[in-house]
Amino acid sequence: MTAKSKAKALLVAGVMSGTSADGVDVALCRIAPGLRADDMPRVKLIGHIATRYPKAVRAAVLGVMEGDALPAAELSRLNWRLGEIYADCVAKAAAKFGVKLGLVGCHGQTVHHQPQAVPFLGGQVRSTWQTGEAAVIAERLRCPVVSDFRPADLAVGGQGAPLVPMLDYCMFRSATKNRVLLNLGGIANMTVIPAGAGLQDVIAFDSGPANMVIDAIMQQEFGKPFDKDGRVAARGRCIDSVVETLASESYFLKQPPKSCGREQFGASFAARLMDLCATAGGGAEDAVATATRLTVTTVVEAYLRFCKGLLGSGATEVVVGGGGARNQSLMGLLRLYFQAHGARVIAAGELGIPAQAKEAVAFALLAWLTWHDLPGNVPTATGAARPVVLGKVSFG
Repeated sequence: MTAKSKAKALLVAGVMSGTSADGVDVALCRIAPGLRADDMPRVKLIGHIATRYPKAVRAAVLGVMEGDALPAAELSRLNWRLGEIYADCVAKAAAKFGVKLGLVGCHGQTVHHQPQAVPFLGGQVRSTWQTGEAAVIAERLRCPVVSDFRPADLAVGGQGAPLVPMLDYCMFRSATKNRVLLNLGGIANMTVIPAGAGLQDVIAFDSGPANMVIDAIMQQEFGKPFDKDGRVAARGRCIDSVVETLASESYFLKQPPKSCGREQFGASFAARLMDLCATAGGGAEDAVATATRLTVTTVVEAYLRFCKGLLGSGATEVVVGGGGARNQSLMGLLRLYFQAHGARVIAAGELGIPAQAKEAVAFALLAWLTWHDLPGNVPTATGAARPVVLGKVSFG
């Protein structure tokens, strides 16, 4: 990887708030150029903190994500409020670990992601929107901030997602092992890296919901933001017919590259799952168990349908990150299902990055690349026509 300008080591904060809208992850990373001009950057995690959104903020974010109509003034205020929250979280992380920041990479909060063109005002429009005012972060922290990573990829024909594959390749590629990097946030996405692969051999895509549907049911039926340790799912009964019905829908069968969000698997999808479970005689705990099994089923079927043939012979590891890695019911099923297909499931922490920190680390790396005028997307993952430099820079 050759920089257009001389790359240097920086202390970078990566900031991630995902489709679960449960809060903010900040990862502090030291990122340096590779030892040779064509090497990938070297990434070292210094520390990570997670901060929950205030309840009112989370409710507002979820409302916008689910399509609630808000006046432009309130959308603007939400953008600025999130900027303040992100700045607070980064400042707290820097103070905790005693570091001076050189750069921040802030993904922002996705409130709309629609990579397929739809008719709008006489044209065909594709769009994505991540909110959270970067100028506020830059001024508060007095350092440059890279934000708004997805539009550049979308503009050259990509899905704008997933963008984590650059980190996956940088940190987890292996000369001897096939690796499938599975991130379980609100949405499940996977990066497939065959043993000895080059960056051009990597594919990645969103397989469907991970925690999103489970969380929606937990919030509506139990007044809880998520199923802690998968305990509710463990008490429930999976209704197989509902899983079979939903897992046969068109998104799951569509070939990569592809990406999704609340537009496909938000509140209305969760309501359908609950209605189907109720019709089959199931209760709220059964709906959580069924949503958990749906996540596992669609992940494993995506692996078998789109990935396994790419990996060839040899050992395959499924490396799991994201908040879903803490759900023991979900992880137990993943281990059982993948083991049946000759793959071993491990947590991302076993390879050096705590499961919940991984996406934040990814946006620290992407910010470093942008700062050095280097592309951050992986066209074989997003479907973009070419590699592009991602994001916009706000100077502190």
